[in-house]
Amino acid sequence: MSEKLAGKRILVVGGARGIGAEIARQAEQAGAEVVVAARAGREVRVDVTDESTIARAADSLGGFDHVISTASAHHDVPVPELEHDRIQAAFAAKVVGPLLLAKHFATRMPAGGSFLFFSGIVGWRPKAGTVVKGTANAALAALVTHLAVELAPLRVNAIAPGITDSGAWDRLPDERRRALYDRASAASLAGRVGTLEDVTDTALWLLGAGWVTGETIHVDGGSRHR
Repeated sequence: MSEKLAGKRILVVGGARGIGAEIARQAEQAGAEVVVAARAGREVRVDVTDESTIARAADSLGGFDHVISTASAHHDVPVPELEHDRIQAAFAAKVVGPLLLAKHFATRMPAGGSFLFFSGIVGWRPKAGTVVKGTANAALAALVTHLAVELAPLRVNAIAPGITDSGAWDRLPDERRRALYDRASAASLAGRVGTLEDVTDTALWLLGAGWVTGETIHVDGGSRHR
């Protein structure tokens, strides 16, 4: 499917590192023109929690064939410790941000264009301490179906990865990270954690999958079925 990206123009919001950066790299290798935007970007700044940055980017950058956002903001604490502002920030990044990207970029996209957002397995596998992240991820899956209907024939999809060795967990001490990966592997029907290639291969396929819209694709090794 990657050959379908040749000559396409793609915006990757959150593409400075991790999954977003790898999608950008592979899309460029497939012949796409890729623009990477980030909250602290020096050349292109897009903070999905700040509509003015989205509006300015849309005005200055023009149209894209595909718009991708990997943005997120976590607030993983028990319910008694929840903070109002951080709850709002999490939903702003995961739900309101995609809405605003659609608002400012959809009218500039061709009929074959698409939006691709990122949810996550916690939306389908609740556990203590992740009520905000889980609810925001599940809400994004609902948002995708509504946007797909309203923005048609533009396509709107999401990917919900399981635990993936993407660099996102590198902040943990080695022992804790290995323990996390061991638990995730045991919980996966595939018997392992995800890789960047697992997720980016799916992302590139979705960009070119012209008859797939309104869907959340689970890339989790079957973990949500355990």
